[in-house]
Amino acid sequence: MSDDDNLAKKLTPSAKTRRRRSSTRPEPLSRRWIVRLVMLLIAFLITVTLGVLAWGVSEFNARGPSTEPVTVVLEKGAGVNAIARQLETAGVIRRADVFAIATRISKTAKKLKAGEYQIPAAVSARAVMHILIRGETVVRKLTIAEGLQTAQALELIMAAEGLQGDLDAGGGLSLAEGRLLPETWHYKWGDSRRDILRRMQEGHAQMMEKEWAARAPDLPFQTKDEAVVLASIVEKETGKADERAHVAGVFVNRLRLGMRLQSDPTVAFGLSPDAPLDRLLSRTDLRTDHAWNTYMRKGLPPSPIALPGRASIQAVLHPLTTKDLYFVADGTGGHVFAQTLAGHNRNVAKWRRLQRALTTGGD
Repeated sequence: MSDDDNLAKKLTPSAKTRRRRSSTRPEPLSRRWIVRLVMLLIAFLITVTLGVLAWGVSEFNARGPSTEPVTVVLEKGAGVNAIARQLETAGVIRRADVFAIATRISKTAKKLKAGEYQIPAAVSARAVMHILIRGETVVRKLTIAEGLQTAQALELIMAAEGLQGDLDAGGGLSLAEGRLLPETWHYKWGDSRRDILRRMQEGHAQMMEKEWAARAPDLPFQTKDEAVVLASIVEKETGKADERAHVAGVFVNRLRLGMRLQSDPTVAFGLSPDAPLDRLLSRTDLRTDHAWNTYMRKGLPPSPIALPGRASIQAVLHPLTTKDLYFVADGTGGHVFAQTLAGHNRNVAKWRRLQRALTTGGD
């Protein structure tokens, strides 16, 4: 081989050198930009997602828009979207979508409880969520006063806001007079009227069991039902706590002696058992015979005449030991008592003079 051939061979790149050079050649420009754009897009999406999450968390924890407590009623069966929209419409939360998404993420959407809520002012959506999870619903009150007739109590139950359903005597419930315990009863929106009526009856029965077991000996009646009848008369005769046992003692004395009770409220009930009599009794009323006219008939009437409270039950089961057989109003809301008819007549005369003075204005 000549010197020129050797020189040409040295100057001509070998195949190995060509391959090495081709492997280190820069990648096309467009491919590098695509990779960069994808990475930038991913970074942008991550930033946006984190920003949205941060905003959502901030919104979920921010003070609510209400400036005063708001009452809302969440119906049974409502989904989280419906609840969120209702809360937003009521002004409790700012955004329904944030509330709905947050409850789903925290897996509490199905734990929200129906009912009536009073949401405090300016509470966050997170706080609202926990209130609904705990079921901190409004507790309502229904007061049945002592001395009401059962028909009046049933009217109050029917008129109570938030109670549902009708009332009837089925399922072991009784609408008989005197079988409900008069006191303040608590309930929640959506409770049934039958349920609160059952609670009143059970409360009466439990109270009677307890009080009857501790009754005084030698009472002139033999059953709890008879005790309720006499207690209802005491309830209607006096509203003064310090008089109940005394009034009960008078009636107990009369029963022991076989005297007529001569109680005006029994006569009034017989004339109007479904509602209070809306007028004063007349002499004719007192002479009109019926099962509840204790001026005409001896012993206890056939049923209670009202709903007696615990205090009246206790009064007839622990009556005052007294020789009194009579009492009449004293003009101050109380009564004066007497052992004899003569003393009673004098008290009645004083009462009538007082009535006349009040009628004529003291002239």
